[in-house]
Amino acid sequence: MQTDKNESRVVLVFAGHDPSGAAGVQADIETIGVNGCRCISLITALTAQNTSGFAALYPQTPARLKRQARLLTEDIRIHACKIGLIGRVDLIDVIAQLIGNLSAGLPVVFDPVLAAGSGEALADRKIVSAMRKQLFVSTTVLTPNASEARRLTHRKNIHEAADVLMKWGCRSVLVTGADEATPRVTNMLFGRDFNVECYDWERLPGVYHGSGCTLSSSIAAGLARGLDIRTAVAMAQEFTWNSLKHGGQLGAGQKHPNRFFDMGSS
Repeated sequence: MQTDKNESRVVLVFAGHDPSGAAGVQADIETIGVNGCRCISLITALTAQNTSGFAALYPQTPARLKRQARLLTEDIRIHACKIGLIGRVDLIDVIAQLIGNLSAGLPVVFDPVLAAGSGEALADRKIVSAMRKQLFVSTTVLTPNASEARRLTHRKNIHEAADVLMKWGCRSVLVTGADEATPRVTNMLFGRDFNVECYDWERLPGVYHGSGCTLSSSIAAGLARGLDIRTAVAMAQEFTWNSLKHGGQLGAGQKHPNRFFDMGSS
């Protein structure tokens, strides 16, 4: 295991694979790398999808994920975790146990993916219940969009939903507003240790695939580098907004973020 004080900051990602590269583990790898950290990954599921729609989900088996996780964590020191698409309920046991065996206080960013960008459901009631019971207690920042926050808590009011999520164990909750019918996008950060903070962003034209992955992975990279929650969240939003602003069309459907916008790549 690495021990040098100048070691690379490492983010462990649990996420699905999106063949289009816009979302999932490829989005996480790009985002974490651009934000100054190394990404190591455990793929929870393969998917069949493109920019226009989602066709199928092929989850990993718990035994395989557990073996991969053990070998990885025995070898590499981890400074933060990011959880995305899970895919099946019994993988939550593996993820929860692994996080419990890692360093106490390790930052965990959880993007609770409940549906594909094109609307197909990716989490049933059993998965949602297991998330709440086993993963929220270890979550430093939960990053639901407004619809996900309401579905998770059965509360229409976002402030009430965030309070419930923190009572269930989350240290802080960033509720994003891109899915709301508003002229501008308002994101709200709720925390146990600070007052609610609101962020107002220009609503960009078009629909983007992978914005949630970009945001959550950027937060995880910031926390891995030692930033506090509010600073990591603020910087991640700016990075994500610019990735979308500089994004473009690769296929016939949703747009791709350009996470290399600051490097002159299109």
